[in-house]
Formats: sequence, C-alpha cells, structure tokens
Amino acid sequence: MTTSAKSPLRAVVFDLDGTLIDSMPFVLRAFAHALAPYRPELSETDIFDRLGGPPERTLLDLIGHAAGAEEALRRLEAFGFSNGHLAQPFAGMREMLMALRAAGLKLAVWTGRDRATTAEILRAHALESFFNVVVCGDDLPTHKPHPAGLMDILGRLAVEPEAVLFAGDADADVLGGHGAGIRTILIRHGRKPDELVIAKAWRVVDTPAQAYAVVQAG
Repeated sequence: MTTSAKSPLRAVVFDLDGTLIDSMPFVLRAFAHALAPYRPELSETDIFDRLGGPPERTLLDLIGHAAGAEEALRRLEAFGFSNGHLAQPFAGMREMLMALRAAGLKLAVWTGRDRATTAEILRAHALESFFNVVVCGDDLPTHKPHPAGLMDILGRLAVEPEAVLFAGDADADVLGGHGAGIRTILIRHGRKPDELVIAKAWRVVDTPAQAYAVVQAG
C-alpha cells in the first residue's frame, strides 16, 4: 500500500456520512423531524439539496429565524442521540478498515457531523477503536471545505499530506482535501459533480465499495 516510490502511504482519512456509513435515509428523517413544527413539509430532494454545511446554518436557511432554528437543532440532535443505529455501515467497510489497520496505517475521520451524534454512530457500530483521530463539525470554528480539519488531523497523526489519502462523497470533501494538499477520492453516488470539483479530485468513483478498493490498493 504505497502512494508512490517516494511517499509510502501512512494514513487514510474518511468522511463519515455517505462514505463509511449509509446514513442518508437517517439524515433526511432527522432533518424532517427537526423541521416539522416550523415549516411546511419538504421533499427529501429539497432537504438533500440544502445539506453539506453546518446543520445550524441549514436549519436557519430553511426556517428563517434564529429562535426556531435553535429549537430545531435541539430536535435534530435529540433524534441523532436516539437513532444512531439507523445509520448503517456500507457493505465491506469494516473489512476494509481491518485490512488497513493490519497493514499498519493510521486512520482518521473528518466529518461535518457534530461530535455527539458522531460518537453515537461510531459507538452503535463498534467503530471507535479503528480511528486514531476523529474531527467533527463542531470541533473547530471552520467547516468544510476549509481544510483546517484535515490540517489538524495531519498534525495529530504526524504525517505529511503526500503520505495520506482522503475519501469523501461531497464536493466540500474534494475542495477541503485539495486545499490541504491531500489526494482525495470522490464518491459520486450517481450524481454529476461540477467539472471544477472533478478536476481537483485524485480519483472519482461511483460507490463506497469502489473507494475502498482504491484505498486498499494505495
């Protein structure tokens, strides 16, 4: 597992939702629950199109006033605390993590999800022990695509960008990885990313399973 003759692969960073965990049905249900008292029901497509940033910003955009957004965020977090088991690992994910750890690689998660619900999802599926570092959306004042989260991970793992791969499923993941100088695998899930985003990705694949194969090949 090497990235090149000069830069052996030492670490792999993963986004969580849509990369390791098939959480989109869970996320859409959580947002629908959070928004229900404050506005007419939205379609799953309408909610999906607003995702990608901090949840408090998404809720404020959809509700339009801070008081409602704050209460909706509490509803969103409460749903996450109670239903982490609804977000299921993608097929082959655990086996891939086991193989990477057996190969001596350091593993990390960089997610926009808050720490409390991230911890609940990792705990629900006994994934905590795989990761040396987990950086969440509420750990830093910046958010994806700002690369500060990845830079924090690099420092804590004591690895150079050229010795790391990052896999994610959002345009913000690619932009963040590019900003940190890390080769990033974009999982498309059937969508058509902007050409400028594709140009900044190291590899573009359709499914998490394909990303896992690329990571294991180095």
